[in-house]
Amino acid sequence: MEDVKIDKTIDARCTLGCPGPLMELISAIKNEEIGTVIELLTSEKDTRVNAPLWLSKVGQELIGIEERDGYWSIVAKKIK
Repeated sequence: MEDVKIDKTIDARCTLGCPGPLMELISAIKNEEIGTVIELLTSEKDTRVNAPLWLSKVGQELIGIEERDGYWSIVAKKIK
């Protein structure tokens, strides 16, 4: 994912419990323009499962999930 240009980063590490990070991602997808690439940083382990499921359900693109030092980076693109 190193070559992906991130347009917006949401840092929800250690600040929001479940389902907070997913709700932040949902809000960003709803409010951003088509083509926007959004990175969600979260330490909430359930989000790494719930975010891809939600993105698939609503027809948005999951670019990737990367585990980092105690948190995950979830990158998605608004495609519709």
